[in-house]
Amino acid sequence: MFSNAEQPLYEIKANLFKGLAHPYRIRILEILSAAPEAAVAEMLEQTGLEASHLSQHLAVLRKYGLVLSERRASVVYYRLAFAQVADLLLVARQLLAELLKAQGVHQQAANELPALGVTATQTVATSGQGVAK
Repeated sequence: MFSNAEQPLYEIKANLFKGLAHPYRIRILEILSAAPEAAVAEMLEQTGLEASHLSQHLAVLRKYGLVLSERRASVVYYRLAFAQVADLLLVARQLLAELLKAQGVHQQAANELPALGVTATQTVATSGQGVAK
């Protein structure tokens, strides 16, 4: 097995998408893109997952470097590791909407998806600064 330094870039990119390749991990990232951070209890409530399942998904997201965690007293908070994750989710949602429109299916469901947070691109465009979140 190659170390990251020896792996071809396309394999590293594929591993990034492996980290995203579960509906609940996408939902967790959407929750985190809508706010600067979220406590585990908030994510449990919003996802409906059992604590052990949420913990497993968060571990995968940490493994692939997509989220960061911080313990404050007895509460663990998570946030996106990079604001570009929110951009990626937004682009994926836009692509999904176009695909569904082209197929003529799930149009209503696409319109009912929960709102995503402000992306790095939107923050740069509105504030003139290069840093988001």
